[in-house]
This record gives sequence, structure tokens and C-alpha cells, in this order.
Amino acid sequence: MTLVIVVGTQWGDEGKGRIVDLLAAEAAVVARYNGGDNAGHTVTVGSQTFKLHLLPAGLIHPHTFGVLGNGMVVNPISLLKEMEMLRAFGIVVDPERLMISYAAHLITPGHKALDAAQERARGAGQIGTTGRGIGPAYTDKAARRGLRLLDMLDPVAFREKMRTHIREANVQLHAFYHAELLEIEAIAAEFEGYAEVLKPYIGDPGAKISEALAAGKVVLAEGAQGTLLDLDHGTYPFVTSSNPTAPGALTGLGLGMQAQAARVVGVTKSFQTRVGAGPFPTEVHDQAAERLRGSGANPWDEFGTTTGRPRRVGWLDGVLLRYAVRINGLTELVVTKLDVLSGLATIPICTAYRSQGRQLRDLPLGPSDLSPFEPIFDEELPGWQEDLTGARTWADLPVNARGYLGKIAEISGVKVSLVSVGPERDQIVKCED
Repeated sequence: MTLVIVVGTQWGDEGKGRIVDLLAAEAAVVARYNGGDNAGHTVTVGSQTFKLHLLPAGLIHPHTFGVLGNGMVVNPISLLKEMEMLRAFGIVVDPERLMISYAAHLITPGHKALDAAQERARGAGQIGTTGRGIGPAYTDKAARRGLRLLDMLDPVAFREKMRTHIREANVQLHAFYHAELLEIEAIAAEFEGYAEVLKPYIGDPGAKISEALAAGKVVLAEGAQGTLLDLDHGTYPFVTSSNPTAPGALTGLGLGMQAQAARVVGVTKSFQTRVGAGPFPTEVHDQAAERLRGSGANPWDEFGTTTGRPRRVGWLDGVLLRYAVRINGLTELVVTKLDVLSGLATIPICTAYRSQGRQLRDLPLGPSDLSPFEPIFDEELPGWQEDLTGARTWADLPVNARGYLGKIAEISGVKVSLVSVGPERDQIVKCED
């Protein structure tokens, strides 16, 4: 069996789509296992840039079969738009190439309206949601009142369930948030139409993936968001509503323990970013932030794929990286955006935290409350001036760039297998042991 899981080691936006695209070249099945259209994977192929929010990034390869797993919440409006976008580029997206789990949950206008209303009600305590209904959809799932893709297979029952769902959402919108009410019949009719289109795609992908693994084929599981946004293991409450960590791939795709991963690939930027509120010990501001973030003129600058919001930026955090290695059971690291650091005289890297006079290499109680900790930058590594975007081999990298990668491997405790030096498919360097 060859299950490969790709996860983000930070707060998402690490450039996983770029790495998934690379690894998908050898995969038969590519599968998303968590989250919804609050995620974004960007893949650049020549002059074309694909920004995917629901479909697996590996689906761009013509030989792959795509899966949306039961751990996801699916907005059919976004999904159908994304399918049409790929078709416009000549990529086949039909039931022979894509399956959506019958157990995945739906996102509705009711969820989106509640998401916006709840975030407004938090006032100064807002958690920075994308406003796409993710949290309320997962809330309904946990409360056992959610709508699943399976419900779409019975048009009459589905329409009535949609009516009930929107009616209940309106009760909350009116009673708790004094928000505008939704049109029940219009939404029910609209979603009945989506059901008719999506019916042929609904199935049990867990069985298909298990068959592929048993046949010795490579299955690539794509995690959305990142480790530090995990509902259980992230910087709670500033987290997402699902489990983007590697173990979530099994529950999110309907796989048993026999599908133990052969590789768990952690993707990390050469620095640190996050979107939205929450703790960020190594965050920088002013000119340093502008230098790392970019202007936004290029699609790979530090602005959210889904939200367009400028990302908060900072130096690489070795404490949180070690935590991500442990939580996910990483077998290797891929470092992205090393080219962004070119031109810096020195590069700080956090190796430990300080709290109440004590120096800590690891978190005592997880990352939920990072306020007591001060990052320790006990050394600044020498930078390099060379442009890395043309590098294709280990020998092409400047000595100081190799030294920086070596430091990341030392701090994290796992090898760095690949490094990206630009957004294109071929801008990848394989690291020497």
C-alpha cells in the first residue's frame, strides 16, 4: 500500500498545492479529506494559474482520479463553479474522474448567513473566519442535524430537509442576531437543481481508495489549512472546524488503520505566515513584514488565496515546527519560498521559547495560549544575495542557502527532501542527504 499524505505544518498557506501537484504525477488517486472552500491551493502551470478551493489540486493531472472525502463540507455553488473553471482549461471533470463522498456535508446559504452573523456578534473577539459557512456546517454535523450529499439522492425528501434547515437557520438569525431572513422556497428549489447535477458524482470513495491501495497504486491525500489550525491540536479557538493533521486523512476518507501512510510530507514555508486573528510569536511588522509579504503584484505574494487578505508574516518558528512534526508523524519536510529570502544579510530563526525565566524547546500544553512565551533567536544565519529562481540542483544553491535548510532539518528533527524556489512546476530542488 502506498498512501502519501501532504499536510501543512503552519497556519496553512504553506504552498501545499504546489507540492501536491508535483507528487500527483505519480499518483492514481488524489483526495481532499477535510475543510471546505475556506481553503485554497494554488498551482501554476506555464502561464496558467489554478486557484482551487474544493477540488483536489492533483486533479489537474489528466491521469488522476479525484476524491472529496467525508471529512469535508461542500458548498455546491463553489464546487460547480470550480468544475466549470477546470473544464474551460480543457481538463476533464466528470463522474469517471471525480467522486464525492455520500457522507460529506453540505454548506448552505443558512450556514453562510449564520457564520457572518456570529462573527459580527463576537465584536472585538472575532476569530477571523472566512465567512463561508464552514463552522456552522460542522456544528450541524456534530449536532446530527446536518445535510449530507446522500440526502441529494432523494429529491422529494431533500427539498423538505432544505426547507426545515433554512427555517431553523431563520429562527436563529432572527432571535439571536436580528439579521435578515432567508427565502426558504427559493433556496430549496435552487439546491434541488444542484442535487440533480451532482447525483452522478456521489459515491463511497473510501471503498475505491482501499481498492487502489490494495492494488499497489499511489493515493495522495491532500490536507487543507495547516497543523496549527487543527480543531483539536491548533491555536484554539483561532482554528478551523476540522482536522487538517495527518491522522485526519484516515477518518476524513473512510480508511482503516491498514492504510498506514508510507510518507507523511510536511510543507513549511522558509518563514511563517497566517491569516486572521490569533497568536503568532515570531510575527514581524513594518519594513520586515513588507519584505516578506511582497506587494501583492504577483499571485504568489502573501495574500490569501481564498480571502485575498494580506497575510501576517514572521520568521520561522522552530518550536511550532517540532510540534507539527510530532503531531503529524512527519517523515520529511518540503520547504517552500526559499527564493523570497534572497537578498537578506542575515535570517533569524526561532529555536526555543522563554517563559518566566525558563527556556523551553517544546510546548508544555500545546499551542492554544502562546502569550506567555517569548521567541528566542539565539542565532541569525548568514543570508545570501543570489537569485534562487533558476536553481534546479543542490549544487545550484548558495552555501548559505544550504546551511539554512540544514538548520531547519536540525531544528525539526526530520530531513528536508525538497525545496521550492518559485511557483512553476519545475522550480524545485531535490535536497541531498
